[in-house]
Amino acid sequence: MQVENVCIFGGSGFVGGHLANFLTALDIRLSIPARRRERAKALLVLPTVDVIQADIYDDALLDRLVSGMDAVINLVGTLHGDFNSAHVELPRKIVAACQRNGIARLLHMSALNAHPGAASAYLRTKGEGERIVMSSGLNATVFRPSVIFGPGDRSLSLFAKLGALPILPLGSPDAKFQPVYVEDVVRAFTGSLDAPHTIGHSYDLCGPRCYSLRELVEYAARMAGHNPAIVGLNGTLSYLQALILEFLPGKLMTRDNYFSMKVDNICDCDGHSNLTSIWGIHPIAIEEVAPRYLAHRMPRERYDDFRQRAGR
Repeated sequence: MQVENVCIFGGSGFVGGHLANFLTALDIRLSIPARRRERAKALLVLPTVDVIQADIYDDALLDRLVSGMDAVINLVGTLHGDFNSAHVELPRKIVAACQRNGIARLLHMSALNAHPGAASAYLRTKGEGERIVMSSGLNATVFRPSVIFGPGDRSLSLFAKLGALPILPLGSPDAKFQPVYVEDVVRAFTGSLDAPHTIGHSYDLCGPRCYSLRELVEYAARMAGHNPAIVGLNGTLSYLQALILEFLPGKLMTRDNYFSMKVDNICDCDGHSNLTSIWGIHPIAIEEVAPRYLAHRMPRERYDDFRQRAGR
């Protein structure tokens, strides 16, 4: 089937912004609901995007949002807060709206290691949301990425900022990740929209290399021109650090994050990936992309950028 109209829930976020740019280039018309329209300013300039201020938990409004769409994409997720509303209640409401309005195609963002019996509330609710989608009877495809990196991310960019500290106590330093490039993720979404062979499947999405959390922090800090003394914390101290940070502004870490990291966030460490076998995408490694945006954290780069924006 030819896909011309798509509604993206969570389209104003990190992955959503990249996906919107990609789909707009294909002349696909996008409807992107946002809690506050002004927070999606970057999307307003895209020629085929309509940003709609909306309460996506309102059933009547959901009906209007999905009506007439060829496909619906759900990217909504949160690392802390009300997991049940974002990961369980909303997918259930989106599924029901699609069923009421005859929308068959649904692409859903889950998470690697998501399972109703997982150790963390984040992974448990993601797993329950995935179960709801896959048992809905819709033509659904689910994506389960490891940590996603790229311009505008909240992972490597955060590590680069933290690297400015002279001493960095690091909880769960040996936790394993297999980061995947955001453009590879959106290409998988795009390649699945009108691909019948992806219907009914859940796909783990990972990059070509595995890293420990310590390695990721060291690399991001170095790319930003920093060289902190990283002090790896044991299990007890990692939990205590998460407990303290959970109650501080910004929530850099929570106890739920700590429990999530007790399970390695990897597909496999020898580079094999669904990205290649299903979509013919050769996953891009951190080292190929991250220096281009992390280097702008360096003082000289920030100064040069400021002068350029000021016309000096």
